[in-house]
Amino acid sequence: METLRIEMPDEILRMLNRTPGEMARDLRLYAALMLFRLGKLSSGAAATMAGIPRVIFLDLCAEYGIPISQISPESLAREVAGAEGIIG
Repeated sequence: METLRIEMPDEILRMLNRTPGEMARDLRLYAALMLFRLGKLSSGAAATMAGIPRVIFLDLCAEYGIPISQISPESLAREVAGAEGIIG
């Protein structure tokens, strides 16, 4: 595992009422959420980056309004219509 170093002004930590450890965890989570949202990481990889189980990561995606599926409504409708033809 690699260690990254980020300099953070003390006043930011005070404004957010976070310890350096808490801020490090927050930044890992927020970065993982953003990379997942951008399609750069899978939900499993993002959860690993955030240091949390995948199911909790997916719950946090819902909490932050991040869609867990990248399929468009139009594509979903086409897939459902195609499946109905196979099933019916």
